[in-house]
Formats: sequence, C-alpha cells, structure tokens
Amino acid sequence: MKILKGLVIATAALLLGAPAAFAAPSALAKVCAADVKQYCGDVKPGKGAVKDCVKAHYNDLSPDCQVAIVRAAAVGKACKADVKQYCADVKPGKGAVADCIKSHASEVSDGCKDAMAKAEAGNK
Repeated sequence: MKILKGLVIATAALLLGAPAAFAAPSALAKVCAADVKQYCGDVKPGKGAVKDCVKAHYNDLSPDCQVAIVRAAAVGKACKADVKQYCADVKPGKGAVADCIKSHASEVSDGCKDAMAKAEAGNK
C-alpha cells in the first residue's frame, strides 16, 4: 500500500506540477489509489509513464478522484508564489512542502489560504 500511495502522490506531482502535489497528498492518495491501481497499476514508473497513463485515463477516473486532482491543482496554482517564497529550500516528498506551507499559514497570501481552506473542506 505504501508503494501505491507513493505512486499516487508522484502521479499527482507529475500531473499537476510539484507545487500542486503538496495540497493534500494523503487525501489525494486515498481518493485516487484505486483508480491509479486499476488503470495504471501495471505501468512502470519513470519518464512520465504514470503521468501519461493518468492523463490518458482522466475521464475514466472516479468523480471523487477527478475532483481531488482539480482541487490539488487549484491549491498548487494559488500557492505557487507562496511555496517559492517560503519553502524554496524544502525538498518535496513525504508532505514536506505541505508541512512548510502550514508552518507559514499566517504569512501566505489570501488566495493560497482560501484555496487550502476550500480543498480541506472538500476533503471532509
């Protein structure tokens, strides 16, 4: 299961761009794990193969997974400048960027705060 969760997070990072993946990696992994396993489980990671597979099967993904991907993308877009400003030296992986942004929650832009709040509310 750890490998599948890592695969989902890596897919999100590749599909959405690294900043977007920090939005809610565990929520995205939970929501999309079955879809990624079903449609891309036999794809060997590397050279964007999993990303390409997820893109090719986007319309086949469950509505919940599609929504999670869109939410993560919205947070990534809204928080991109904040990630660069406050977390540029943080190596992505294992929620490190998310932890960094959360530690700067009072300092990030209003747009980033709003996007994170909406994504979090949608994951409950």
